[in-house]
Amino acid sequence: METHPSHDFLGGVIEGFYGQPWTRAERFQLFDWMQVWGLNTYLYAPKDDPHHRSIWREPYGPALRAELEELIRSCADRGIRFIHAVGPGLNIRYSDPADLAALQGRFGQLLEMGCRDFCLLFDDIPDRMRPEDRERWGSFASAQCGVTNAVREWLVARGGAGRFLFCPTPYCGRMAAGGLGGEGYLAAVGKELDPAIDVFWTGPEIISREITVGHVEELTALLRRPPLIWDNLHANDYDGRRFYCGPYSGRSLELKARIRGVLTNPNNELPLNHVPLRTLGAWVNGADKWDPRAAYLEALEGWVEHFKTPEQPIQLEELVRFTDCHYLPYEEGATAEALLQAMAAVFATEPSQWDSRVESVRLEAVRLRDLCVRISTVTERPLFYALLRRLWELREELDLFDRYVTFHRDPANQGRSFRSDYHLPGTYRGGWVPRLQSLLVLDPDGSLHPAARAPR
Repeated sequence: METHPSHDFLGGVIEGFYGQPWTRAERFQLFDWMQVWGLNTYLYAPKDDPHHRSIWREPYGPALRAELEELIRSCADRGIRFIHAVGPGLNIRYSDPADLAALQGRFGQLLEMGCRDFCLLFDDIPDRMRPEDRERWGSFASAQCGVTNAVREWLVARGGAGRFLFCPTPYCGRMAAGGLGGEGYLAAVGKELDPAIDVFWTGPEIISREITVGHVEELTALLRRPPLIWDNLHANDYDGRRFYCGPYSGRSLELKARIRGVLTNPNNELPLNHVPLRTLGAWVNGADKWDPRAAYLEALEGWVEHFKTPEQPIQLEELVRFTDCHYLPYEEGATAEALLQAMAAVFATEPSQWDSRVESVRLEAVRLRDLCVRISTVTERPLFYALLRRLWELREELDLFDRYVTFHRDPANQGRSFRSDYHLPGTYRGGWVPRLQSLLVLDPDGSLHPAARAPR
């Protein structure tokens, strides 16, 4: 009789973003962080590893096998569970025995390398089926469950009965409500998928501001098992202009008792994930009241050590001002929000009505601008390269504010239009994409309307 694996809580990291996969050195840095911060699982699923999605049928060659074997050993040495994922959904033929054999062959290779935990991902794919697949299975959910169950049964027979993970095609509440995958998709998964298999879920949204106990309890009833959270809170592959170094937030400690784990899919740039991963580790291992801001400040005390410069070192208070500008998708850090509101108030007031508070706002903006310049000199150059574009974009905007205020505070410029020789049309905020973005306005309520036509 088959024994299902124990569902120990998984807390860790997914290398699952779109973009250049992490390097060997970055992965070893990640594993060291995870060991120290109490994170126990690493899921190998880089979207832009061709063998993960586009050429998933092809076996790994000797060089790639050696790389993966080294990763598996390195995780084992640190007490980290290594999970290997394949995403065949772009072109799998669900009813073709050859494709099932190809999946078995891939996982068989990993078994030989020492891997015992696996994952099949059917995310971010068209929800349409080939006629022969529909004739064989009847529905998208049944086809995916059938293949997944068959692969796991094959692994169990060969001693690979570790954790097995599954990502559905509708993997958030909005997708499910929209009917992605077909009517009754999640209910079918709950009924047909082997109960030993964990099911990924990102929450109400792809990037969820909050994941509540109530939301998870409703999903658990539908899936007939607690979900495993794939958390995109700190993911930035959808917007290359941003990164997020705020705390793990919007998930209460009570949630842990109702899920099978949390794996975070973080910033593409590994050096920028110090605070997100450290605070996730604190959440996973925490037992008392969760205070995201306190966890964030504590994590920054460790990260500031990486901001050494040849001259004046970056202080913790300064780093807070900078990282508050790159906090979370749905909120800014406290100091950044306060400065933004103060600057907005300056722009909303005629220069003739300015008082002494304007100068204090300008000085605060200048301090942050100059901090950006100092951060550019950090001796840990990979950290600077990860920050580079966002660092200089912030500096340019703050410099423009300084020039605007300085210009209008000069009585000689009364009635004159402000211009900056350093911020010129075409080179500043220029390009086809920004022009395209200006054509359609996104309102705070999520509705969109052409900029050339005011909303009704």
